[in-house]
Parts: sequence; C-alpha cells; structure tokens
Amino acid sequence: MSDTVETATAAPGTPPDSTPAPAGALLRLRRPRTYLWLVGSLLLLVLPFYLDRFWLQAGLFAMAAAIGAIGINLLTGSTGQLSMGHAFFLAVGAYSYCILAGESSTENGHTLTGLGLPTWLAAILAVLLAGAAGGVFSPIAGRLRGAYLGIATLALIFIGQHVLFNAGSLTGGFNGRPVPPLSLFGFTFDDTEVVIAAVPFQSSEKLWYVALLALLLSGLFARGVLRGRPGRALNAIRDHRIAAGVMGVPVARYRAGVFVLSSMYAGLAGVLLALVFQRTVPEYFGMILSLEYLAMIVIGGLGSVAGAVVGAAFVSLLPQVLTHYSDSLPLVSAPGTGGLAPGEASRYLYGAAVVAVVLFLPGGLTRLKKPGEKK
Repeated sequence: MSDTVETATAAPGTPPDSTPAPAGALLRLRRPRTYLWLVGSLLLLVLPFYLDRFWLQAGLFAMAAAIGAIGINLLTGSTGQLSMGHAFFLAVGAYSYCILAGESSTENGHTLTGLGLPTWLAAILAVLLAGAAGGVFSPIAGRLRGAYLGIATLALIFIGQHVLFNAGSLTGGFNGRPVPPLSLFGFTFDDTEVVIAAVPFQSSEKLWYVALLALLLSGLFARGVLRGRPGRALNAIRDHRIAAGVMGVPVARYRAGVFVLSSMYAGLAGVLLALVFQRTVPEYFGMILSLEYLAMIVIGGLGSVAGAVVGAAFVSLLPQVLTHYSDSLPLVSAPGTGGLAPGEASRYLYGAAVVAVVLFLPGGLTRLKKPGEKK
C-alpha cells in the first residue's frame, strides 16, 4: 500500500496558498512580534508605578509627538503632500483648549478670555477647531502639491506666530496662558496626589493613561485608513497622480480630506502637549517644530504608523536625554552654561540621522530588513 499524504482542503474562493483563518490566527499568535507587542503594552501600563516625573514627562511628550507625527505622515508620507505648517495646527489645538476651558482672568497685564466649558468638551472642540482650520486651507491643499504646498503652508507659521504674540486677550501674548487641568467623570488630572498601590499619582502619572489611550486610538484609526480603500487611493495619488485621476479617484477631494484629518491629529497633539506643559508659550509653535515633525516621519519611515511613532520617540526624547545626562556626555553642557547646549546637540544628531536614513535606509528605521529577508 502506498503512503498517503493528507492535504488540507481550502474553502471555496480561498487562494490555494493561503492559510485558513483559524490556522492563520494561531500562526500570528506564535510570532515573536506578537509577544513583543504584548510585553511592550504591559510595560507601558506599569511604567507610572516605577518612573520618576522627568521620565514620565519625557514619555508624555513622545506620545503627544507621535500623535502629531501620525497625522503628518498621513499627509506627507502616504499622500505625498509636503506641509511646513503642522505647528500651526498644534497651536490651534492647544490654544483653543485653553480658551474654551479656561476662565476669564487678568494676568501679566492681559485680560484673558475664557468660556469656562467642561474640559473634556473643550478638548473635543479644540480638535474639531483644528480640523476646521485645516478645512479653511483645504481648497488650497487640494490643488497644490510638492514645494508649492510647502511654501503655502509655511505662511501659516508666520500668520500663527503673529496672532499668538499679538492677540493678548486670547493667547496671553509672549508669556502665554495657563492650561486648565483635564477633568473627566469627576476625576481631575492635576497635581493633587492620589495614592494607588502605595505610589502617589500626580498629573504626569494620571495623564500617562490618557495619552496612551489617545495614541492607541489614533494609531488604530490611521492604520484602518491606510489599509482600507482610502489608503489605497492616497498611495495612488502619491505614486501616480494622473493615473489615479484617470481611474476615477477624486484627487483634489482626497488631498483636501487628508489635510483636514492631519490637522485634527495635530490639534489632538496640541491639546495633549498643553496639558503636559501646563502653560502654552507662542515661541514653541514655530518653524522649528514643523521641521522636527518632518524629521520624525523621515527617520521613522514614510507612510507607516509605526514609523511615525518610532521617529517621534527618537526626535522628542533625544534632547531630553541629552539634557538629563549633559554632565556626563562629552561636548555637551547644561543649558545656560556655555558650550554646546543639549537642544543644539540633539538637532545636529537627528539632522545627521535624517541624512543617514535618506542615504542608507530610504524606508526609515521601521523598514529595516529582517534576518534572512531578500532584497
């Protein structure tokens, strides 16, 4: 009797080489990458119980930057639309939250205007207002591309800086204005101590989980967009704009829509940054911030949600790490003591990283080949 070989019968309509759904799910669970994600998620959940305030704030800055980087990666990485005005929409989100949630008061000679809305509602409206600001500019974004759009969005930075420094009743002028702490379901995310498992939780520990949730939802939504029909249309516009139009893709409409979506991501990042800083300062939302966001997506990987997160962590954490260890690093001195400041050193380093990625890793850090992977 000849040996018999059992073969799995595929379901009707299933490609011959594809793995059945239950088996595919089991294979995904056995992948090392899945376990790494689970371990990383658990680690992020317990970090507030072990890290001090400095590292928690550094992590919060990184998560806020990651949300903004996901937004500009949808616009620049996936659609090929260069934007130099991302910092403008972060400012819209941050200051809109302060105006909507804050109370009217007088500070530094400025009578600050505030509507006193519930902070959770103010945060949602601030994100929507950032999207509305992007919607006002979206007709231009839908028709311009490349360097032309970059120059047009650069004008937003100059307009925004002028407004932030001169509209004192709204922004507080050069000194900025305080940020009302977020309050949700009667729980306030301020520096009032709440002891959990013998660990005092203040604003950084409390905001950590808000930032994690916001980053998770932002990443999942962007991933769904990129993996669905809109993502394929955006990639088609980026790679073959004329061909995409011939195939029936409304190029101008998609460009305008993704610009609005990117603005809303920036607005959410601005709200989170304001909550972490606890004070908005106009100087922060300048051209350098927009350039940093472009560096984030180039270093991490264009058109990838994971690339935006990795690049944001690299660019946002680097100056803070250099500042923290400036005493033990060569050529780097503490701020205000002369020599090479940590902020300047970090810009040199991630500038060199951008050049290295462009030359040797065109896909960014997240596109490194795995061992055994063919070119």
